[in-house]
This record gives sequence, structure tokens and C-alpha cells, in this order.
Amino acid sequence: MKKENVREVALHILLQIEKNQAYSNLLLNQTIQKAGLKDKDVGLLTELVYGTIQRRDTIDYYLSPFVKKGLDRLEQWVLVLLRLSLYQIVYLDRVPERAAIHEAVEIAKKKGHRGISGMVNGILRSIQREGLPLIEEIKDPINRLAIETSHPEWMIRRWCEQFGENETKKMCEMNLTPPSVTARVNRTKASVEQVMKMLQDEGLIVESGDLSEDAIKITKGSLPKTKAYEQGFVTIQDESSMLVARALSPKGNVKVLDSCAAPGGKTTHIAELLEGQGMVHSLDLHDHKVKLISQQAKRLRLENIHTKALDARKALDYFSKESFDYILVDAPCSGLGVIRRKPDVKWAKKEDDFVKIASIQQNILASVAPLLKPGGRLVYSTCTIDSIENEEVVEKFLADHPSFSLDKTLEERLPKRIDKYCKPESGMILLLPHYFGTDGFFIASLVKE
Repeated sequence: MKKENVREVALHILLQIEKNQAYSNLLLNQTIQKAGLKDKDVGLLTELVYGTIQRRDTIDYYLSPFVKKGLDRLEQWVLVLLRLSLYQIVYLDRVPERAAIHEAVEIAKKKGHRGISGMVNGILRSIQREGLPLIEEIKDPINRLAIETSHPEWMIRRWCEQFGENETKKMCEMNLTPPSVTARVNRTKASVEQVMKMLQDEGLIVESGDLSEDAIKITKGSLPKTKAYEQGFVTIQDESSMLVARALSPKGNVKVLDSCAAPGGKTTHIAELLEGQGMVHSLDLHDHKVKLISQQAKRLRLENIHTKALDARKALDYFSKESFDYILVDAPCSGLGVIRRKPDVKWAKKEDDFVKIASIQQNILASVAPLLKPGGRLVYSTCTIDSIENEEVVEKFLADHPSFSLDKTLEERLPKRIDKYCKPESGMILLLPHYFGTDGFFIASLVKE
């Protein structure tokens, strides 16, 4: 693929995301596989797609004064082309401004007509000549922070109420940075040091993780193409997500339920911690997602995993009461902790979605609770940060289920580095993305009397 065509591919992906609410990460991966791009083109394409989505509202603020008839009056593809081009001009040092403008005009000629290409050229040249409007001139602090960090205003308002303006600003700024590629070492097969050496021998640049004892960070190279990955020595997983199985910490010949398990990162981690003993029953709603769990288990050579396509809310129809020693509910959620990896999440969600999602989370918890043995441990986790899906769900569950209580020993099973983010003996922890550069994550541990 010629380099100049990468921008056309990026435009095509961005338009599909806008029109079809497609997920950026899935669409990008599919496109890369189909197009057979060179590594440098993959890097540029990824940067253009994620960057343009991440900075959308800031870019629109910059564009607005130069589009006389208003952004909403432009054809969709023209607006997206302008966003894509301005992203390169403002944020990418290695792309010369003249190249970005030239490419935009050529694409506009190909997709539209002479009038549109002239308008695109005129808008971008005017911005180049006159400079960008100042964000500092926005009077309202919530609106200013929303535009500056390119997040929806309702989201900023909610987070400022929950975490304060200073923490919200830090978190939103972190959301604009590319995430680290981290992997969990399968310690049933090798130590962290051994796997790091294997990957270094295959030409990757790696270092120890920042948070989880099971983690390594890949700073250069492609992990899925390595023998170490193919032979089941590592699993791609964020460091905060690795803490969930540690919070559950199952031991011995026990029975574990992972009630919302796909794509299988936490299920396989639990199975690894059991060191070949016990059995992990992994459920997910969809057959194709259950296959993903089975594929991971096979690659990692883990035989103590049993998968089933089943709605967790119907688990009691299939399993006997009080038949599990440990239960994990890694609940479906808004995903606002993973905005760095899935930037379109912040534009796809609406404020009233939270109530519906929290209701599903509460139903799942209530449905699996009878399956836990007395004295057993239940861990509830989400990759989101809003209290309505986290603390409030746990508090409602505890109010409705007096036989359960918060597990005050949670922090003993987690890294010392996060002690200050555990409320003393609360049994719950919330990691915001800027604490350790991980995904935002919530974990609560509960015990049944």
C-alpha cells in the first residue's frame, strides 16, 4: 500500500465508525489484516484513526470559526476529512502541514468535486494562516475542560462531582495518551524473567510491569507474532485487569465460576493460579465469544477450564445452589476506564445509559449469589470508573443480601503500591487511569457468611 493511501483508509474507517457505531479497535484490526499493510503504515493508520477520534471535540472547536455555514451543514465525509487533516496539522510533528493539506485536497477531488476540494483547501489554508482559536477564552470551566481534553461535557461534569476538577483533568489528559502494551506471564510454564529473556531473544524490547507481579511491558515489537505468544507463555492483558484474579485468589481443588468471561483473560489467569487443580466454569452470553475463551485456554495449555454459552442471569437454572467456592462477576459495563484503547466509547455512551447498565449488573450479581458456598468469596469488577456502576451497585447488593459482607482482606492480595487507593479495610478499590497508566478499574471483594 502506498503511503498516500493510508489517509484514505483512515477516512474510510472513521466514516464507518461515525455511520455504523462500529468499534474502532475491531474495525482497525480487520482493516489491517485485509490490507496487509507494512509496519510503518500500520503505525500511521492507527495513529490517524485513534488520534482523530480521541481529539474530535477539540478539533471541531478549532474548525468551527473557519466553516461559515456551520460544521453540521457539511457532508459527513467532508467533516471527517477536515478532522483527519487538522489532526495531522496540529498533533503530528512528523507530517508536514503542506503534505496534510495536499492529501486532503486530493482525496476531496477524488470523492467529491472541484467546489468541495476548493473549500477544503480554503479552510485548511485559513487555519494555517490565522492560527487556532484559543481554548483559554472559554469562560465556563466544565465546558473548557471538555473542549481542552475532548470529552463529552456531561461526562466531565459527573467526574468533577465524583473526583474533583483536578483529578478529572489528570484522568482526561491520560485518556488522550496511547496505552502501554502489557502482557501477563503464564507462570505455570515459566517465570517472568524467563519469558522476558525469550521475548528479547525474539527481538522485542520489554521491561517488568509497573503494577502486577505477573506483568511485562512491551515497548517495541509485535507480541502476537512471537513464538512465546503462540506457545502460550503470555496473554495480552492490561495490568489493572490482572489484579482481578489476584483479588479472587483461588487455591486448591476448588470450583470457580467466571460468570461473564469472554474473551477469557481473567478465566485463564484464574486457571493459571490454580496450577492445574480445580475447575473454572466460564460463561458468556454468545457462542462466538465462548469460542474465544476456549481458544485462549488451548493456546495456554490450560485443561481446568469448562466453557458454556449461558446468560449469567440464568446460571441458577444450570448449576446447583451453593456449588462454587469462588465466583467472579466481571460485569458488562460502560467501559469508561478503557477510553485510551477504545476512544469511540466516550462518544457512543449517553448519560442515561448508566441506569440501564447498573440494573443489568445488579441482576447478574443477584442471580449468581445463591451459587456461592457459605464462607465463599465473590469478586465484582468493572473496567469503568463511575460510582453508579461500581460502589452503588455493591451497596445495593449488600442491602438486598444480608448474608454477604465486604471482604476486609482484599488489600492483602493486591500489590503494596495500591494501598493508598484502597479505602482502609473497605473491600473495594478504584484505580483511575492516571494513577499507574493502566485502564481504569473497579474491584470489590465480598464474602458469604
